[in-house]
Amino acid sequence: MQEIEIANLRKLTEVVKATYNYDFTNYAMSSFKRRISRVLDLFNFQSVDALISKVESDPKFFESFVQEITVNVTEMFRDPSFWRLLREDIVPNLLLNHSSINIWHAGCSSGEEVYSMCMLLNEMGILDKSKIIATDLDKGILERARSGRYKLKNMELHEKNYIRFQGTHSIKDYYTIKGDEIQMNPELVRNVSWREHDLVNGPVFNKFDLVLCRNVMIYFNQNLQNEVLKKIHESMFKYGYLAIGSKESLIWCEIANKFIVVNNEEKIYKKIKE
Repeated sequence: MQEIEIANLRKLTEVVKATYNYDFTNYAMSSFKRRISRVLDLFNFQSVDALISKVESDPKFFESFVQEITVNVTEMFRDPSFWRLLREDIVPNLLLNHSSINIWHAGCSSGEEVYSMCMLLNEMGILDKSKIIATDLDKGILERARSGRYKLKNMELHEKNYIRFQGTHSIKDYYTIKGDEIQMNPELVRNVSWREHDLVNGPVFNKFDLVLCRNVMIYFNQNLQNEVLKKIHESMFKYGYLAIGSKESLIWCEIANKFIVVNNEEKIYKKIKE
């Protein structure tokens, strides 16, 4: 593994920002450094300078670069107890005062979480009362999510999660097998809008009753987490719910007093102040 100087990382982030207006300057440095090291090995670059030169001159390569830097580790019904809480408490609470629900999956990655949500809503009989917007910074990964195609070998893990979630169907009802891949039923995501959106620099574009931004901010430093959470707060209706990752927290951020903790274990919060 090559030794990478912090000065080189700064130079790289400056070039990326100047050329493509993507801002990686506030990524957690240790995580960013690891990922750059991986990119150097993966594409056989001899130095960060060689990588910078390639990024600057080749927009197509830059797309591959973004895919490697942004994190795309996800699974269906990850943390089944979280999904049970959504089904049993959070969604019913929203339906007490709403005839329909607006949901935002922020940083949706390859879409497994979105399909999980649609299965849950379908089994509650309220899929058509729900509008979902799923966003990600990475164009390529968003395409994959939109396609609804996943590796067949991964379905065993997804199925185990679904069983622990105590779904009322079989997960096999939701897809067809095509060779070594599966194709999710496109009807399931009929109310989903997939959009490219930068959580850091992108605009506030809608208001939501429920926002899921799970395991996205652990890669940001504190300053960036703060900015992203302010934007998410602005994107939520009062008394809407926010779900973040199990290793993430709102406690220290500027807008902490505008939320109350609904469930500390599952990291679900409710917005109580504008």
